[in-house]
Amino acid sequence: MAMTSTKIGGAAVVALHPSTMVGCTYRCDDRYVVGREEIRQFARAVQDSHPVHRSESAGVEFGYGGLIAPLTFFAIPAFRAQRAMFDTVAGGYDLSRIMQTDQVVNYHKPIRPGDALTCDVGFESFRGAFGSELFEFKTEITDQHDCPLITSRTSFVGRAEGGATRSHSADHLVMRGFHDWPSGAGLRPRARNGSDPRPRSEPGAHGGHTRRFESVTEGEQLPRRVFSLTLGDLVNYAGVAGDPNPIHWHPQAAQAVNLDAPVAHGMLTVGLGAGYLTSWLGDPGAVLEYAVRFTSPVYVTSAGASVEFSGTVRSVDPQQRTAVVAIVATCRGRKIFGRATAKVRLSPT
Repeated sequence: MAMTSTKIGGAAVVALHPSTMVGCTYRCDDRYVVGREEIRQFARAVQDSHPVHRSESAGVEFGYGGLIAPLTFFAIPAFRAQRAMFDTVAGGYDLSRIMQTDQVVNYHKPIRPGDALTCDVGFESFRGAFGSELFEFKTEITDQHDCPLITSRTSFVGRAEGGATRSHSADHLVMRGFHDWPSGAGLRPRARNGSDPRPRSEPGAHGGHTRRFESVTEGEQLPRRVFSLTLGDLVNYAGVAGDPNPIHWHPQAAQAVNLDAPVAHGMLTVGLGAGYLTSWLGDPGAVLEYAVRFTSPVYVTSAGASVEFSGTVRSVDPQQRTAVVAIVATCRGRKIFGRATAKVRLSPT
């Protein structure tokens, strides 16, 4: 049976073939404490201008008591925990050649300054197809009171190196200390009893700022919006989100893995879409689910790139007073999302 080794918390860990690790979870016991300025910095990085991510008084007005984080802020603590899990179950893979394919997020409660977040990453499934391997991870983020905040499912596709020596040409570009995982982290089997005993917090409209149910109709078109991205934007997002992969900001690193130019982080484009959605919806706390399937990368050259978003209300549920919105994102005439939808709660008045 193929085995690889990696290091977590300074100790060597033997990783069996990924198929034998399905059903295990990874927990980083060192909690991630959310700061006010981190929320503001992240909002700027994903170009989300909603006032509840930038102004304490706006957060109070919306009923949150202060700032709340943008919808994709969870990617900061989740990325490091997912990376540790990935290194454990797939240590023989070149992460510069692994691509994210799907992201589905369920929102239970907004993330706020002072929250101490715990991430549990479960290795959900593994299968081979057409010479590549598909991985699915489930990440559950809870606060210091063990209250669920985020449940995220992420899929990746990669190709094993087959014993070949991995190229380290870009290793000198990665920030130092990134692989120094916090101590106390480990893998354990997950109990699969089909139920979650923890109470769920029901998100919804606050203070009447969410779009009213009566004003939303099936087939309604959301206004178009264009976001511009520069290489500086990619560098900024890489630093704010803690993603050191140089293919997202260094032209030579991107060319080394046969990319035409640096590619925008998948979660950066998801974050742009989230801001586009909530600017129409009115209240980020009224988003229940956000799902994206990636199809084409966004190449950002020295001249930059533009991503255009549009949307359509696909359906409206009068009993639950919710709506499903389909989002389209294009760059240079190509769709970057194969499918993107969001389920939102609407204000009854």
